[in-house]
Amino acid sequence: MGFAPRYHRSEGARRRAGRWRRAALAALITGAVVLPLSGAVRPEIPAPPPASLAPLSASTLDEAYAANRANAAEAARMAAGHHDRARAATDRSLAAPARHLLAFDGRGSGQVTEVLGDLGRADRIAVLVPGSDTSLDTYGRFHAAAAALYGQLVRQAPAGTRTAVVAWLGYETPGTVSTTVTTTGRAEQAAPRLRALVSGLRAIAGDGPRLSLLCHSYGSVVCGRAAAGLAVDDLALVGSPGTGADSAAALRTRARIWAARGGDDWVENVPHLSADLFGTTVGFGTDPVSPAFGARVFAAGDGGHSDYFRPGTTSLTNLARIVLGETKAVTHD
Repeated sequence: MGFAPRYHRSEGARRRAGRWRRAALAALITGAVVLPLSGAVRPEIPAPPPASLAPLSASTLDEAYAANRANAAEAARMAAGHHDRARAATDRSLAAPARHLLAFDGRGSGQVTEVLGDLGRADRIAVLVPGSDTSLDTYGRFHAAAAALYGQLVRQAPAGTRTAVVAWLGYETPGTVSTTVTTTGRAEQAAPRLRALVSGLRAIAGDGPRLSLLCHSYGSVVCGRAAAGLAVDDLALVGSPGTGADSAAALRTRARIWAARGGDDWVENVPHLSADLFGTTVGFGTDPVSPAFGARVFAAGDGGHSDYFRPGTTSLTNLARIVLGETKAVTHD
């Protein structure tokens, strides 16, 4: 359910892979109802603890960026000493002077919050919340999605409108092929962290900027768990298996709720169920693009599960319109 690249595959191969993943995920969810639940095993990669930071504000942003870059550089050295060349390369790239990290933790599967644009002066801020299989080891594709959105915002924004994108890998995402991806457990752990991020962004930018959450796949479950009372203007669910709520109204947020699904997205065939099993909720309830849910359904084109932020797509254009507040221009299915 992450941002896996699919740009160079033939249409036939894409559809065969989509059918395989649809069948596999449906079987996985069915199995999760009757099999014991277990967590995914993550590699333990050594890294320093996160940097100690002053409370975030516009005046402390540069200090936070510098401290987190230094922490990423130290994580790169430790990963190299552990003979993990791929992780060392990722950490090293995040330590580059041009990167703006609000948070960084290189331990285990890793977490990072990165800013694209001038957060302290932005009028429109988008927060990307990723789905499963997103970690420091796959961060490049998540960053590419954030960069594509930022580029689209720059192109579409009216003159004088300043934008920023926050790529928030602030929780341990589930694996796509795991029972954790069928439950709300990881989302419930992540929700307080997402709420803290939004509070931090408001402390930095104030109440004036328009703030949108763009939630992909399992990330929409995280957003659903965090939504109640959250100080955001728009919440967009793309490629969503559900939010854990029966309706948009049940999210209890003042934000406008949007939903979209691409024509070739295998998540369409995920069973929309919700059941309690030994104290754990399995499944995520009502399909967000269904009339019963009550979201504002917008067009996403004919792309697949990993295509929502691909340059040139209908979905990316519409997501940028939502972030910019140009909601009358959003095209609907």
